[in-house]
Amino acid sequence: MNRLLLADAPTAAGQSAHTAVLISFLVFVCVTLLLCVMVGPDKDEVADFYTANRTLTPLQNGLALSGDYISAATMLGTTGIIALSGFNGIMLDVSTALALSTLLVLAGPLRNAGRYTLGDIFALRAPGRAPRVAASVATLAVSVPFLVVQLSGAGAATAMLLGLTSAGAQQICIVLIGVLMVAYTLAGGMKGTSLMQIAKVVLTTVTLAITTLCVLARFHWSPSELLSAAAQGSGHPADYLRSTSQFGVTASGPLNIAGLHLTVVLGAACMPHMIMRINATSDGATARRSTRYALGTVGVYSVLLAVLGLGAAALVGGQAISAVNPNGQASLLLLAGTLAGGPSTTAGLSLTTAVACTVFVTVLAVVAGITLSAAASLAHDVHAHAIRRGRLTEAKEVRTVRWAALLFGIVGILLAVEAQGYNVQFLSMLAVAVAASAVLPALVCSLFWRGYNRTGLLWSVYGGAALTIGLQLISPTVSGGPGTLFPTHDFAWSPLQSVGLVSIPASFLLGWAGSMRGRRRAEAGHEVDPIDRIDQEAVELRVLTGADAD
Repeated sequence: MNRLLLADAPTAAGQSAHTAVLISFLVFVCVTLLLCVMVGPDKDEVADFYTANRTLTPLQNGLALSGDYISAATMLGTTGIIALSGFNGIMLDVSTALALSTLLVLAGPLRNAGRYTLGDIFALRAPGRAPRVAASVATLAVSVPFLVVQLSGAGAATAMLLGLTSAGAQQICIVLIGVLMVAYTLAGGMKGTSLMQIAKVVLTTVTLAITTLCVLARFHWSPSELLSAAAQGSGHPADYLRSTSQFGVTASGPLNIAGLHLTVVLGAACMPHMIMRINATSDGATARRSTRYALGTVGVYSVLLAVLGLGAAALVGGQAISAVNPNGQASLLLLAGTLAGGPSTTAGLSLTTAVACTVFVTVLAVVAGITLSAAASLAHDVHAHAIRRGRLTEAKEVRTVRWAALLFGIVGILLAVEAQGYNVQFLSMLAVAVAASAVLPALVCSLFWRGYNRTGLLWSVYGGAALTIGLQLISPTVSGGPGTLFPTHDFAWSPLQSVGLVSIPASFLLGWAGSMRGRRRAEAGHEVDPIDRIDQEAVELRVLTGADAD
């Protein structure tokens, strides 16, 4: 992709553009890192590091929440799918925006019931160490694949930004991004990462808005002209603007497409770093207001992506996009180079590198949020509660979370470096599917079902995660065709490409069956059910009103 974008660039113009963008990028990194240090935690207090002492306003937290939600995988992947699939891609774009409506419904109860991490919510109905460990496992099962795909994509984009094309250069860029990710997390905590998210949202919106205006100007501000040109450029004009059973290389068949939309709507807003962001609000009402701001921001963002995807189909062409990447991941960068006269011009190269820089900043902000939530789960749920049984001082817990962030960052960097050269885009959907299948059922049942107990929670979390990962590994998205992780091998024994259609209801059923089994064993005297020690009325009052919430 980098060769295609940069092969014809004049040396002098190309070097000037690269130098200008590199200087701008270095200034942005230095300023934001300095601000993170300045606004970071002054004391070793858990509430300050995890939630910024809940001092963010609803608007600030809403912008940061939308920043957590807007990832590079969403930006590049959604644009590419719209460019290649047309109507079905736009529907996915709508589902991406609607996913925050799921969080809007749950935001108030989540904040009322929660404290810092998933484990705090799971502990409502299922006290003890095992639910805390399950919460951490679910957090890592979502965060690790999402981190790998973000870092892997950022390596290619950053290498292009610097005018480099080799695999080694991309791996070095991954390491540099990972180091910055850890630095932002260690220095800033929740307040610092929030600042990064807000800056990222402003930069991303401005860049995409300018690019969108350039697209519309090319077609005389006529949506109908843009749609007609996109249909012709796609290579399949008869099917481009109507619903079909083919969804690029992501999903085919009505059941797979339905499963894809279901997974996105239910899972995208239940990522652990999104839940931690909700817990940074002062109360349930503020959480709902923040989510409404985020929903509006993401709605605007989704409209911009729809226009850019159509513009890529019209101006670049589906065949040229597929030649670079079967999943369309390069469509936004190719469009940016085409809009301003092609990558051989200074303007075209500048717009291309500006978009690439935006992708880089998007990745940096998102991975910092992911790192913070994963490290908090390891420190708070595993070390402080599962191992030390709540007897860890705040200062020691903050030191633990910093070491956990460093460890998680190192592991993520190593995995992303090893994954370089492979098509790992399926990991993004895998992370969302695990969130929808393992996190969402446990959250809903913990908040609203008084019969939910420890056995049910463990069955739904571990069973949902194992089923999702197992089905995904034997699905056609991993092997057996172009655009997969192993295109030369075929162990796609399952026809399901979108596994959420099976794993989500199965996880709810596992939670119900496990709760019934736990209750029967307790009644038979085989074990003491911790649910018997819970004041259910007090739990329900807290979920609904926030009474006694931290």
